[in-house]
Amino acid sequence: MAQLYEMEEEQEKVVLVSVNEGELYDAEESLDELEELVATAGAQVVGRIIQNLEHANLATYVGKGKLEEVQMMLTATGATGIVCDDELSPAQIKNLENALDTKIMDRTLIILDIFAGRARTKEGKIQVELAQLKYRSSRLIGLGNSLSRLGGGIGTRGPGEKKLEIDRRLIRDRISQLTKELQEVKKNRDVQRQLRSKQKTPVICIAGYTNAGKSTLLNRLTKAGVLEEDKLFATLDPTTRNLKLPKGQEILLTDTVGFIRKLPHHLVEAFRSTLEEAKYSDMILHVVDCSNPQMEKQMEAVYETFHQLKIEDKPIITVFNKIDRLEKETILKDQKADHIIKISAKEELGLQNLLELIEEILTSKQVYIEKTYGYGDAGIIQLIRKYGQLLEEEYREDGIFVRAYVPREMENQV
Repeated sequence: MAQLYEMEEEQEKVVLVSVNEGELYDAEESLDELEELVATAGAQVVGRIIQNLEHANLATYVGKGKLEEVQMMLTATGATGIVCDDELSPAQIKNLENALDTKIMDRTLIILDIFAGRARTKEGKIQVELAQLKYRSSRLIGLGNSLSRLGGGIGTRGPGEKKLEIDRRLIRDRISQLTKELQEVKKNRDVQRQLRSKQKTPVICIAGYTNAGKSTLLNRLTKAGVLEEDKLFATLDPTTRNLKLPKGQEILLTDTVGFIRKLPHHLVEAFRSTLEEAKYSDMILHVVDCSNPQMEKQMEAVYETFHQLKIEDKPIITVFNKIDRLEKETILKDQKADHIIKISAKEELGLQNLLELIEEILTSKQVYIEKTYGYGDAGIIQLIRKYGQLLEEEYREDGIFVRAYVPREMENQV
C-alpha cells in the first residue's frame, strides 16, 4: 500500500521594517501590532529591523546601510518578503524591489488583505475591493516585477493577481462601477437610517479599536450571535440589534468595523457610510481593552478616526472592557468622554450598570409628562412605552392617567 503524505502549504516568512521618527518605544509598539496583523493575514515574522531617522527615506524608505542589513536578514532567515510599517509610495516599492529582489509589502496592504478575507456581505465586499483597487492602481508602476511574486500568500486576497495585470483603464472602469454600486448601497443605508429616525428609536453605536470586545458586548446585551474571536478585525460587517432597557425603553445597538492606528486612507473612504453609523447615532459606546498595554495609543487612534469622520457633539461613554484581565488596581480615565464605566463583556460584569447609565443619559434628553388619555387613545400609550419610559399607568373613570418620559421630538405627538 502506498504511503500517504500530508501536504501542508508552507507558511510565508517575512521581515518587518520600520522607520522610527520619534520614541523608540512607540516604534516597537507599532511593530508589535504589525506582527499581529501579519499573523492574522497568515504569515510568520522571522525578524524585525528599526532605523532611527528624522523622516523616512523618500527613495527606499530606509537608508542604504540599513538596506544591506535587511538583505542579510532576508538571506539568514529565508524570508520571502518584507513588510514596512508605513504606506509606501510607488517609487519606494520599485526601488526596494530593485535593491532587495524580494516581495515588498506595507502595513496598508496587510490590512486590506485581512479585510478582504473578513468581508461577508455584498456591501463589505464592494468596500474592500474598491479600497484595494484604489490602493493598487496608484502603485502599478511601482509594483513592477512584484506582480510575478503575487501568485499566493498575503497581499493577494480580493482582486488578486488578475486585476493587477489588467491595464489602468480597466481598473478605472471597475472602480467607477464599484463606486456606483456603493452609492446604491449607501442610499439604502440612508433610507434605513431615516426610517429609524422617524420611528424615534434611539440608536447607540458601539465603536472602538479592533479586538476591544465590541462584538462580545453586542452579543451579551442582545444575543446577536456575532462572531467573537480574539483576533484583529474578527468581524467586519456592521450588525444592528434591538435592545430593551431595564425600564422598558427600546433602543437599537449598532456595531462598527474596528479602528486601528494608521487606518488606511482608502479604507476610511470606502467604509465611510459604514463608519458614519457613529455620526448619525444618538450616543457612542467607545469600547476600550483596558488590559492592553497600548490602551492610550489605541484610544488616540479611535478619536483621530472620529475627527476624520467629523463625529462631534455626541455623548460618549467610554466602556473600559476586560477588567477581569487586570492583575492590579488600575486608574482608568478618558478626559474626552462624557462618562466612563468598567465592565467585562465576556464575564458579564458591570453590564447592568452600563444599561442603567445609557438609560440615565437618554432620560436627560427626554421631557416629563403627566397626562390623562381617553380609552380610545390607548395606542398613544403603546408609543410611549416603546420610545419613552412609562413610569405610571393608572386606569381611572375619566381615562388612563400616565406619568412618563418621552423623547423631546415626540412631545407634540403625545
